[in-house]
Amino acid sequence: MTDSIATDELVIERVFDAPRELVYRAFTDPDQLAQWFGPVGFSVPRDSVDISVTVGGYQRFVMVNDDNPEWSSPVDATFTEVIENELLVGTEEFEGVPGLQGQTSMYMRLEFHDEAGGKTRLVIRQGPYTPEMEPMARAGWESSFTKLEPLLTALAG
Repeated sequence: MTDSIATDELVIERVFDAPRELVYRAFTDPDQLAQWFGPVGFSVPRDSVDISVTVGGYQRFVMVNDDNPEWSSPVDATFTEVIENELLVGTEEFEGVPGLQGQTSMYMRLEFHDEAGGKTRLVIRQGPYTPEMEPMARAGWESSFTKLEPLLTALAG
């Protein structure tokens, strides 16, 4: 573990070839979240997912390493702002992240924007991260998106 101070914000913008409502639902529907969340090599057991999409509500689940199920990372998020199909804001508590000891807390902001041709631009703001952790978090999201894109394609049909 480093002694770096966590001050960096992760910002990711990604355009998905699916309507905004479908992309939003992928983050808020327990069945869908369990199908795609987590980088390649990790899964989220459906029975670990519990979501209440309201202000003061929550998103709880456990990411499990596919090769070593002993290595898991529980996530417990609380929503502080919710605008259906547009915005999810909250705080997250999680454990089991390589390079971090114990429980970690950070904020998360997910913005869902309409784009031409029925596409959606997702903007993720998350942090704070240390300079060493930000690239790992970015890679984790990008890897997760390789699982999300086929799900959205199937749902958009």
